[in-house]
Parts: sequence; C-alpha cells; structure tokens
Amino acid sequence: MSPTPSNADKKQSGVARILGSASAGICEIGVFHPVDTISKRLMSNSTKVTSLSQFNKVIFREHAADPLGRRLLTLFPGLGYAACYKILQRVYKYGGQPFANEFLTTNYRSSFEETFGKKTGKALMSATAGSLIGIGEIVLLPLDVLKIKRQTNPESFKGRGFFKILADEGLGLYRGWGWTAARNAPGSFALFGGNAFAKEYVLGLKDYSDATWGQNFIASIFGASASLIVSAPLDVIKTRIQNRNFDNPESGFTILKNMAKNEGITAFFKGLTPKLLTTGPKLVFSFALAQTLIPMFDKVL
Repeated sequence: MSPTPSNADKKQSGVARILGSASAGICEIGVFHPVDTISKRLMSNSTKVTSLSQFNKVIFREHAADPLGRRLLTLFPGLGYAACYKILQRVYKYGGQPFANEFLTTNYRSSFEETFGKKTGKALMSATAGSLIGIGEIVLLPLDVLKIKRQTNPESFKGRGFFKILADEGLGLYRGWGWTAARNAPGSFALFGGNAFAKEYVLGLKDYSDATWGQNFIASIFGASASLIVSAPLDVIKTRIQNRNFDNPESGFTILKNMAKNEGITAFFKGLTPKLLTTGPKLVFSFALAQTLIPMFDKVL
C-alpha cells in the first residue's frame, strides 16, 4: 500500500540527502573533534578520577604538564580517520534512514498503523528504519577503530601508515562488530524514534520535513538524549574493545566480566555525563543540521 499525501513526508532527492548529511558531518568534525577525543579518553580510563590533576592526566596524558596551547593541540589525533569516518557515517545514517523509512512506509505502513495507531505507527517506522540503518553501520567499523586508537592508544600504530595497518590487520579491524551492532540497533532506534515522537507529539508536525531549524533542534535533543542513554553500556564495552593494542585483543564478554567485578555496575555508564554534555550537543547539532539542510538542498536542486 503506497503512502498518501496526508500521512507521508515529502521525499527529497538522493543528491540532496548526500549533500545535506555530508555538510552536517563536515561541520560536526570542525567543531567537535576535540570534544570527542575527551569523551573517548574518559571512557577508556579504568581508574577513579578524584581530582583535577588526575582528570588532566587522563585527558592530556604525557602532555599533562605542557602549556595549555600545546595540550589543546593533542586533542586532534586521528583527524584524517575521524573526518573520513564521520562524513561517511553521517551520509550513510542521515541520508540512508529516509530511504529505509520510505521502504517501510510503502510496504508496512498499514501493519504499523493497525498495531500502534496512525501517529505512533509513523514514529515507530522512523525508529525502526533508524535501527536497521544503525546495524548496517558496522561496514564503517575499521575507520572508527583507527580513529579511536589514534585518540586513546596511539602507541598501537607503531609508526605504521593506514594501508600498512589494513594489510597487517585485515578483518581484525572488525573486532567488536557484534557489540557495535548491538549498540547501534537500540541507539539508532532511540535517536530516530525520539526525534520522530517529539515532532509528532510535542511539535505536532504532519510532515517532518517541514520542520524549521528550531523545531529540528528541539526534536534532535529528544532523540540524541534517548540514544546516548540507551546505548551507553554497550558503547563503553565497544570503546574498550577497540582501543586495545592490535596484538592484545580482548573479547567483549571478558571486558564486561572484568568491569562488573573490578569497577562495579556504574562503570557501564562511565563518561555518560560528559557524553551528554559533549557528544549530546554534537549529535544534536549534526542531526538538526542534516534535517534542515537536506530539504534546503532539495529546493535548490
């Protein structure tokens, strides 16, 4: 059953989706890469931080005693990997979710609406489409692994370049793919679902693509907050799997067991507060920007 104009959002072209989401990714990298580095280093830290001095050492490591300007420059490791990963990720995620959503709308809209009601069904289709896209995001995992290692464990590169690492490590760069998929499925469901529910029930939008920048910003806050909270425990495990030395891998279940035994249940939410304060705005910024730019590019094209 095809969607009707009364209950379907306007479609944007594929080019507009690529340009809008890529632009959002570029802007996000330019503003938030140092913040992402801080978040990853906090999540990778397995010791208790009880003083500003310890916090300084966790963030800046061997450069903790350097002048402020030099310390700040150390927050830009892996920028090349980060740029490639983030732009591809945003194009895939923000640009791909509308295609998945249209597929569900075209083929399963009646099932969702009969089960959950018209408004809730529409929001849940958006959430489900996001979850499916999130699982497929594991194809970009090697770039994410290299970015995180550059940020948290640069010694693991041992002077090797990108292509040398690819040749040496091969499929090892997909280590942690199961945990990544397990993190992405509920995380992306909550991101797009929270965003859709806010547009549907808080903002009362009939066509989500008609949202203004302000409305996209508000809806993105709901989606980003829900996503970060839901995915936090698996994100910590994923990060610890990926920041290990290439020659010293550790399984996710081993990390989970050791964290529960040595650090307690709160360890699974390490970095959540700074992540909500740092990654949260980053995700809100890029998500709101992509949702605003895609319709804008579509009109221009």
